[in-house]
This record gives sequence, structure tokens and C-alpha cells, in this order.
Amino acid sequence: MAKILITDDALFMRMQLKDILTKLGHEVVGEAENGKIAIEKFQRLQPELVTMDITMPEMNGIEAVIEINKHYADAKIIMCSAMGQQGMVVDAIKAGASDFIVKPFNQDRIKEALEKAI
Repeated sequence: MAKILITDDALFMRMQLKDILTKLGHEVVGEAENGKIAIEKFQRLQPELVTMDITMPEMNGIEAVIEINKHYADAKIIMCSAMGQQGMVVDAIKAGASDFIVKPFNQDRIKEALEKAI
């Protein structure tokens, strides 16, 4: 069981992901609606894993991953995006993400990504 921080600007997506993660036996320790809040909550909550949306207001997911990895090199972050564009996947992995899942969420794919990351 991992302690997870969910980051997505859409409340519906956070709720959907929280439901899947809880069913898989993990604990959602916090939620953030943009990259800036995710960084603050990461520092405070020290989750074992973060799910990070790419496209968000204020600070996007790739910027947040870079910032988190500056201070926590072993941070485990799984990117989530509705846009399965090759360039964004490459940018996310270069920024330090461990994996990438495309919306709409699929429970088996999330389970696979979590097992790989943890």
C-alpha cells in the first residue's frame, strides 16, 4: 500500500483516480489542483508516489516534476494526460516521471504503472 498525492485541475478526475487507487488498496494522502500546490503538498505530506496531470493552470505537470525532482531525486511520479502525444510523454520522462497513463483511466493500467513505480 502506497501513500499517494493526486494532482489534477479537474475535480472529477481526482475523484475518479482516488476511487481507483483506494480500490487497489492505496491511501490517498492529499490532492492538488495545480503543480504549485502539488509541490507544497509533496514537501509537507512526503507521499510515496504522485500522480501528475500535465495540462494545468498556474504551473503545469512537467514544471512541477522538474521542481520536485530538484529537491527529491527519488520522487516517484506518474504523469496523467488526456493527450497521449509522443512529445509530451518524452518531456515527462525526461523531466523525471516514472511512467505515463492516458485518460480516461483504466484500473489495470494504473495498477501496472503503480507496481512499476513503487
